[in-house]
Amino acid sequence: MREDFLHYVWESKQFDFSDLKTVCNKKITLIDTGTYTQSSGADFFNAQLIIDGLHWAGNVEIHVKSSDWYLHNHHTDSAYDNVILHVVWDYDVDVYRKNNTEIPVLQLKDYVRKNLNNNYMDLAKTKSWIFCENQISNVSEEIISVWKDKLIDQRLTQKTAVVKELLQHNQNDWEATLFGVIAKNFGLNTNGEVFLEIAKSIPFSVIRKESYEVENLEALFFGRAGLLADDFEETYPKELQKRWKYLQVKYGFEHIFVGKPEFFKHRPDNFPTLRLAQLAALYHKNQYFFDGVIQANTLQDIYRIFTVRPSEYWQTHYVFEKESPQKNKSLSKGFIDLIVINAVVPFRFAYSQYLNKPSGTILKNLLSEVKPEQNNIIDKFKNRGVISKNAFDTQAFLQLKKHYCDYKRCLDCSIGKTLLNTK
Repeated sequence: MREDFLHYVWESKQFDFSDLKTVCNKKITLIDTGTYTQSSGADFFNAQLIIDGLHWAGNVEIHVKSSDWYLHNHHTDSAYDNVILHVVWDYDVDVYRKNNTEIPVLQLKDYVRKNLNNNYMDLAKTKSWIFCENQISNVSEEIISVWKDKLIDQRLTQKTAVVKELLQHNQNDWEATLFGVIAKNFGLNTNGEVFLEIAKSIPFSVIRKESYEVENLEALFFGRAGLLADDFEETYPKELQKRWKYLQVKYGFEHIFVGKPEFFKHRPDNFPTLRLAQLAALYHKNQYFFDGVIQANTLQDIYRIFTVRPSEYWQTHYVFEKESPQKNKSLSKGFIDLIVINAVVPFRFAYSQYLNKPSGTILKNLLSEVKPEQNNIIDKFKNRGVISKNAFDTQAFLQLKKHYCDYKRCLDCSIGKTLLNTK
């Protein structure tokens, strides 16, 4: 069972709502299911219900199991204080808001037509994925290998578009551009754009000057992100506030922040506070970061550059003012691998084009040292007999799926043409 199916059932009212009752046997009259948000906070906003004779207006949160409420830490998040109904497929525990008031729970599976659920399971199991899914494993490794090489060239060329756009913004300053590319990828998908705006809002000359004190870099990053606007009790964030105010005056920063990053649905290790602290540590440790990245020829070279430990405060914190058990918060090899795939290799590809010095072999070898990515697309290829040994393979297959299979471009694909010409 998946939550997106439950969202569909609730939004389109694909269930018998003529006699709804909570798990505590209180009658529910459904007036309005609310607006599907697909963003942080509750799943449906401004729903209207009558529960046990009382008219309620508020939000609805949906989970597969009611215990997911605690798994996702909603009980500590004030953004969920206005939830008036918890809709679940399986009820296994009672749920409570941050203020310890109990939330009514509706077990949806009691009201969904059996054939609807069966149809959903059949669709999820039998839906065709790509046209050649039953034949692709018969294509020779030699043909696939040559095709993968071309797919990687295409993927790197596409990824350099972002680098070149940022280079133009930075008036051909390659060091500033690398900083922006690295910052964007430290923010991952959710906070990538905010992190990029933070990087663009700070002249790289300032980063160079202030990199000798990691606290100054943290103050710059957190200040620009709007994360130093609260009244703090702890000494360290207070000190960062002072540094941020001083740096604002020193460099004439007119705007206090460029946009707040998102914490929602992130594991603590990916909280933007920790990632910004790690980014500050990276540029504090590596005074010649650009040269190191450009000259690195092996994955071990990259690991040595990126293996950094944020300042001591962050060894016992994920966010300000909330202490956590001490843990080594150095960048993990898994995270560095992502940076190699999405930042280092595309940046160096663009830089080599600028210098007119081909570096495709070195960069492809670098990708070949990185462990294969794990995601739904790569898993589906694996289930069809196409195995990825490293990130070179996974990047090639992602390019294949997203730019050929999804658009049914079989006649432009070496695999498709081979299968078409098979007797």
